[in-house]
Amino acid sequence: MAKTLFPTTLFSFITILFFPAKPLLANPHIFSRDLSPEKLGLHREKLTHLRFYFHDIVDGPDATVVRIAASAVTSKSKTGFGLLFMVDDPLTVSPDPNSKLVGRAQGVYGSADKNELGLVMVMNFAFLEGKYNGSTLNLLGRNAVFSTVREMAIVGGTGVFRFARGYAQAKTYKIDRLVAVVEYNVYVMHY
Repeated sequence: MAKTLFPTTLFSFITILFFPAKPLLANPHIFSRDLSPEKLGLHREKLTHLRFYFHDIVDGPDATVVRIAASAVTSKSKTGFGLLFMVDDPLTVSPDPNSKLVGRAQGVYGSADKNELGLVMVMNFAFLEGKYNGSTLNLLGRNAVFSTVREMAIVGGTGVFRFARGYAQAKTYKIDRLVAVVEYNVYVMHY
């Protein structure tokens, strides 16, 4: 009986040592690990240029901007410092507000400069059209409103724009008491 028990015990010991149920070096609770982009289905990175018009409607029955906060010094500030707005602005293919809707700009902006009109912009461009439908780009940056062209960072995205990075250039097309129309040219690297 000892002769048959030894080979079975030796085989079991070798199996456990060299082929454990969970590999000795694999930790299911590991904090981070390196992956290749291909493992996530990501292949060749590409550069995409998007051009659209942002319609910021500040007054009237179809307003897309609402004031959500102000500071104690806002009313005394020449720049409205501390004023904060929530937006849900249409994005269209041309400056005409009735042109094709391609998405919405949703987020917040606020007056963040005491000396000149400079906004901090935190926006999601949520696309509704074509292959970008359901995808977003995330914009973050300073918008010096009276500069001819303002540049802000694209810091991420979802859907088609996963791992996005790039920049957006904003140029005012029209501004009056009720609406601001801004042309956006967005250059984004993504997979």
